[in-house]
Amino acid sequence: MKFLKTAAAAAISVALLAGCNDETNNYHPTEPTPDPIEPIERDGRFAAYNLSFDRTSFEQLVSEMTLTAEKQDELMDKWFAGTLTDEEKAVAEKVIQIRNVAAVIQTERPAVLMMGEFNNDGTGENQDAMVGFRLNYLSVPQNGLGATSDDKKMLEPIQFGYSETFATNTGLLSDFDLDRDGKIALPGDAWGFGFYHGQYAFGLLSMYPIDTANIRTFQNFKWKDMPGETNPTIVNCDDENNPIPAGMKCGDEWYSAEAWAEKPLSSKNHVDVPVLIPTSDGGTQTVHLLMSHPTPPVFDTVTKNNVLLNSAEVAFWNDYVSGSDYMYDDKGLQGGLADDASFMIMGDLNADPNDGDGKVETIAKLLANDNINTHATLGVYAPSSLGADECFTNDECGDWGAGSPQYVTSTFGLRVDYVMPSSDLNITDSGVFWPATFEEGRLLMNDERVGKYGDGKDISSDHRLVWVKAEF
Repeated sequence: MKFLKTAAAAAISVALLAGCNDETNNYHPTEPTPDPIEPIERDGRFAAYNLSFDRTSFEQLVSEMTLTAEKQDELMDKWFAGTLTDEEKAVAEKVIQIRNVAAVIQTERPAVLMMGEFNNDGTGENQDAMVGFRLNYLSVPQNGLGATSDDKKMLEPIQFGYSETFATNTGLLSDFDLDRDGKIALPGDAWGFGFYHGQYAFGLLSMYPIDTANIRTFQNFKWKDMPGETNPTIVNCDDENNPIPAGMKCGDEWYSAEAWAEKPLSSKNHVDVPVLIPTSDGGTQTVHLLMSHPTPPVFDTVTKNNVLLNSAEVAFWNDYVSGSDYMYDDKGLQGGLADDASFMIMGDLNADPNDGDGKVETIAKLLANDNINTHATLGVYAPSSLGADECFTNDECGDWGAGSPQYVTSTFGLRVDYVMPSSDLNITDSGVFWPATFEEGRLLMNDERVGKYGDGKDISSDHRLVWVKAEF
């Protein structure tokens, strides 16, 4: 945990660095320029964190992110005093969540951060929420004991010189009745589940330069073009709670031929982002960040649609790093990753190798891939925490995960969040940020005074930040 060294450092405004494909250079500091940001080390942390910023609209998230620190403080003063109106309380609780998420990031200080459930405009072009998060939260000292703590232990701001947001299939309305309810409407007929285009999207923050010219996206890669994949069929045939749609019968293919021909594999996007890391000889090493957020393998009714799609989305990366050449990106470039490429598979994969509703064998196969450093997935450097272990001891995480509770990354008791390095990378440390009751920062995870439940998305996220440290 890195703390501010001087009171003056906490008081000044922090200027964000302008980055590749980044609009933060529109913001100019009005205060004296602060000390330079922390040096970018060659053994930086790579982290994945599902932030749970899944708001009812992108505009809501932008509004929250563009609140200045002064406006946030005014709301928090009223929160502590108990004088908030109902409208102010709704905003204040979102500020609490964002501040706590920012405090987690400032505590762990990753050099690269994949952020799940960071909504955008659907195309990834509008940067307002990203700029606001960096300027008004990450570049402002947060309380490492929790936004709702009476005690203070202010953390040092964190800055990222480069950022990206990506187009998503969530909330992107198709032309087909995908859910077979007789109409074409959101969210059920979007290519990826979402109430608006851009919900549940993901973004990237990096201290390392991004090779934007060589980013690959697979938003439009078709599910049907993945070897071995077929149109899901109706398999739940005698369930009175989930009746088969009129005109269909047990064993029928779920999607029409026209819809199946167009159905993307990715529920959001699959993205390959090369970052350039300085090496000791004055050169750079390219590491490919392979990011995705597959659909959860739940909410199926008469098919195993989501189970099958989750498995296929996870298996895509297994094929991508193993020399397969069937995939094509959105620019038409064919093939997977080069044999000698370094990479990090990052994100909330909604898959646990031991438990859950998904196909455990798919994620287990990826974790054990010969091209992946298994010390960081199954061995001594597999990320773990005392908080997760305690969650099961206190019967707060359900029945799942009991076989390996220390590796769990979610409040629902599953290991679903990952950073998987390639086998050529030297991993020196790892972790999951999940303080136990006897560790500092517990109020970043649990405070019964906030929201309906006092944990999960009420206070920060129902997922935990996962990281590995690589030495270059």
